[in-house]
Amino acid sequence: MAAVDREPRLRADAQRNRDRLLEVARAAFAAGQTPTLEAVAREAGVGIGTLYRHYPTREALIEAVYRAERAHLCSRAEPLLAEHEPVTALRTWMDHYADFIATKRGMAETLKAITAEGTAASARARSNINGAVGALITAGAREGTLRADVRPDDVVSTLVGIFLATDDREQAGRMLDLLVDGLRAGTSAKRG
Repeated sequence: MAAVDREPRLRADAQRNRDRLLEVARAAFAAGQTPTLEAVAREAGVGIGTLYRHYPTREALIEAVYRAERAHLCSRAEPLLAEHEPVTALRTWMDHYADFIATKRGMAETLKAITAEGTAASARARSNINGAVGALITAGAREGTLRADVRPDDVVSTLVGIFLATDDREQAGRMLDLLVDGLRAGTSAKRG
């Protein structure tokens, strides 16, 4: 399983507050909003001081939402493989990836700045996501339902391309279906 970022251990009440702040911020970003820190604290039912103790800046909150969403996304691969055959697990994971991208759209400008500053480790993020995709592809290749000659980073780059190409979830779903069809065993890359 891919390595994910770990947060320091907190008291139970502090962890509940932190989780609630992340949940509220994530929901706002996923809805395309750019909430103020005060609005996040109010919606989470905590004081602004509590928010600042956990996230001293807007950038810190956005980075925490991004890391939590990425960790959740990457952690979904193994449970999906336990519940479904690899092709279905991969396609379902791609839907989770679409949710992840939807959350990031509301944070795009800040994430770009954080990445430029070197705060958010984009190489680590890519490695985590590649690891999750790799686990899904490896399981399918072992079972004989997915191609063994596919590189996880190629799949991730294709996913990024799909979500850069369209905001239409229905169209993205059709494009994901096409991608999965191309990853099935028995199909091959035609070069020429």
